[in-house]
Amino acid sequence: MNTITKRLLTALILLVITGLFFYPRLKEYFDTSKETKIAGAVAPQKPGGGKTIVSVMVISPSSLDDIVKTTGTVLANEEVDIRSEVSGKITHIYFKEGQYVQKGMTLLTINDDDLQAQQKKLEYSKKLAEENEFRQRRLLEKEAISQREYDVSLTSVKTIEADIENIEAQLAKTTLKAPFGGRLGLRYVSEGSYLTPATRISSLTNTNPAKVEFSIPAKYSDKIKTGSIIEYVTESSDVKHTGRVYAIDPKIDPQTRTLQMRATSPNANSDLIPGAFARIELIIGSKKTAITVPNEAVIPEMNGHKVYLVKNGKAVTRLVDVGNRGASDMEILKGLAAHDTLIISGILQIKPDAIVDIREIRD
Repeated sequence: MNTITKRLLTALILLVITGLFFYPRLKEYFDTSKETKIAGAVAPQKPGGGKTIVSVMVISPSSLDDIVKTTGTVLANEEVDIRSEVSGKITHIYFKEGQYVQKGMTLLTINDDDLQAQQKKLEYSKKLAEENEFRQRRLLEKEAISQREYDVSLTSVKTIEADIENIEAQLAKTTLKAPFGGRLGLRYVSEGSYLTPATRISSLTNTNPAKVEFSIPAKYSDKIKTGSIIEYVTESSDVKHTGRVYAIDPKIDPQTRTLQMRATSPNANSDLIPGAFARIELIIGSKKTAITVPNEAVIPEMNGHKVYLVKNGKAVTRLVDVGNRGASDMEILKGLAAHDTLIISGILQIKPDAIVDIREIRD
């Protein structure tokens, strides 16, 4: 082996030894560099230089109504089934289905020929009895007859007059009139039909004002008075209606432990239909200086509730006592004061003493 070959072999051996020595360090270097690049590519970057973006509201006390929520039913102001008091055949119908009628309007008539004949007969009998009574009175004045004989003739006149009044009352029942103003329902008879007192002719409903019947838990019974205001919506519309309590049941239902009551509500446009389901809010009191916050701003904990406030640009926690809860807001009884800056969004990303970036101030 010549000198050149020895030198090349020695250099190769040295190169292999050097590579084996530096390989672990080079591998660690490249692996670390790769992880750093990947981490830099997927790591989230917080806007605002690491600050958490939030929305806030400035606490401002305001009046708050104390509300009880319940359900009820819309009722007609007045409602009746139209039926005849006497039996007979219908001679004429004067109304149409769904028609609005005034109080006293004639709805239909029943055949009264037999009653008319009886009335005419009684009128003739009355005339004869009156003439007889007149003659008997003249004879009594001359003491030609006894008082008893005259009394018999006078009683005959009075009896016939009573029979005539009875016939007139029956004749009046053959003409059916609207007992109050309202809208008629469907008709269940036709001209020529034979009626009995059990026959349903139609229905008459007055819906202005409408009535709302509902009940509340017994624990609120001492807070409800005649004149209390209710607000409600029906199942067919989101339009909010108002009413005023006008009648309260004098006793609590022992089965349900509730107190039943009724309210009246304006219904000039007939928007409220009897039988409709109503979701009711009954105002039982009002607080002049109450604090309410959005439900999402309050965080429940094992021992209560907390909120986040902004103090000197940082998020700080504050324990609070909560009161009544509504659909979107809840009452804070203790823990907040006027002019506190409450965080209402971005709460899940907040940590105590974290620096925050206020992007929106809500009312």
